[in-house]
Amino acid sequence: MGRRYDPERRQRIIDAAIRVVGSKGIAGLSHRSVAAAADVPLGSTTYHFASLDELLVAALRQANEGFAAAVRNSGALADPEADLAGELARLMGEWLAGERTGVELEYELYLAGLRRPALRPVAAEWCEGLAEPLARRTDPVTARALVALMDGICLQVLLTDARYEEEYAREMLARIIDASA
Repeated sequence: MGRRYDPERRQRIIDAAIRVVGSKGIAGLSHRSVAAAADVPLGSTTYHFASLDELLVAALRQANEGFAAAVRNSGALADPEADLAGELARLMGEWLAGERTGVELEYELYLAGLRRPALRPVAAEWCEGLAEPLARRTDPVTARALVALMDGICLQVLLTDARYEEEYAREMLARIIDASA
């Protein structure tokens, strides 16, 4: 019997890796655990991803896309009269109020770069990918400061189980934006 063509297999493996990290953390990630979660032969995971770092890079790239896409698609970036701070604070609130497991997973993968250097370029891509559209409304330095503040606020909310305060976020973001004007 010949090998069955399965063009979705690589994506199923990435999705399974995200589920495994979401339920067991990065420590629970192995080719075997991902193969079981994706319902694919073990050899498929190593065929598509020679190392766990390669798999984590793909998972992080996919996980990173949600918030960055929401910012890129926001009308506040194109409209110079729109309240950029208010829009960013609103988007953070929606993101944090959504499926919390996904947000936590994204940060777990993002922070895994501290111990896994292969993930660092992907984390940098995320920061740059978020700062680039913000720089069109502000400037590159201010955009980087906005990304850093949003990261900090989100991490504090996640790590302390604090309630997200949209008005506080809007005020702090506005201070950075106003200071650059």
